[in-house]
Amino acid sequence: MAVKAVHVSDVPHPNLDHQQQVSFSVVLKEGGEREGEETIGSITKFVVMGHRGSGMNMLQSPDPRMKSLKENSLLSFNAAAKLPLDFIEFDVQVTKDDCPVIFHDNFIFTQQQGVLVEKRVTDLTLQELLSYGPQKDESNLGQGVGKPLFRKTKDGRVFEWKVEQDDCFCTLEEAFNKVESPVGFNIELKFDDQLVYTKQQLTHSLDVILKVVHEHAGDRRIMFSSFQPDAAQLMRKLQQKYHVFFLTNGGSEIYTDTRRNSLEEAIHVCLEGGLQGIVSEVKAIFRNPGAIARIKEAKLSLFTYGQLNNVGEVVYMQHLMGVEGVIVDLVDEITRAISDNDSDKKVDQLRKFQRNTTLPPQFSKEELSFLLNLMPQLMVNH
Repeated sequence: MAVKAVHVSDVPHPNLDHQQQVSFSVVLKEGGEREGEETIGSITKFVVMGHRGSGMNMLQSPDPRMKSLKENSLLSFNAAAKLPLDFIEFDVQVTKDDCPVIFHDNFIFTQQQGVLVEKRVTDLTLQELLSYGPQKDESNLGQGVGKPLFRKTKDGRVFEWKVEQDDCFCTLEEAFNKVESPVGFNIELKFDDQLVYTKQQLTHSLDVILKVVHEHAGDRRIMFSSFQPDAAQLMRKLQQKYHVFFLTNGGSEIYTDTRRNSLEEAIHVCLEGGLQGIVSEVKAIFRNPGAIARIKEAKLSLFTYGQLNNVGEVVYMQHLMGVEGVIVDLVDEITRAISDNDSDKKVDQLRKFQRNTTLPPQFSKEELSFLLNLMPQLMVNH
């Protein structure tokens, strides 16, 4: 499998003036899983996942690619499923009437008589949630359009949620039934960072989600992930079939719960709870590359997320460092950079490289110099 870089200039972020293209190959690894557990793949390539389907919506971005398809929708999921992706990642919350729905933000916004109105998603029933935005049919509300939908950014700005191709909200059950196989699901268990949850509350939400998974997953590849350490560990206790990963920004933000504040803490959370791996914000990996070896020594898998993953050279560098997969927004661009035209001999050489980590990677001094100079600038600009 050969991977060619997406040009840095194609990434929807300013001040990136490097345009050198770098080509690289991705290691295939022979997997060994515990008996009775579902594998992410018996032979697992470098994994590419579509963030919220075909990429998240950044309404404040001037880049039209960040406002192309409605995130976390069946439209976005199926568009991503047509690409050579391994998984799509999406966020699941449980409504007031116990329906797992796919929606990222903790709050949903509309406007009534010029006044912005916010509601917590988990305080809404399914029908109340579905009353926002595009409607499935005119019989739902007696009209084709529901409540106008708005979104608030982290810095407090509010934007009308307009995208080039819109779609209505969907449930987890609908995703299982209507998203094309064989793309896998990375189901993020979404909880509010500002709330404290009891074990009973977490167990109830996870049981509701698991019921849908067990009834509709079939042979689709599934993994769970969560920023909420108790939820991640509890999900592992509630089921042993699917892998569970702990999400962390690795210290980019500081939380009251210290388990969320470093990669070292993330390793401890995984080992304590029997989790299979870590999904880290990519900048944390570049700030602390030594953590990769410690994660590997703990026999944990490592994926990354973040806007830097929309840069092909950044994906290249992570591959060389030992990261096993990435979650990306520019799904089409990154997946088009991946081709399967290598010979069997090349694949054998890649496997041999993985088994003997003392062998130097096959890239030039010029490429290495370019990447090492590129990384600090990318981190500053993001």
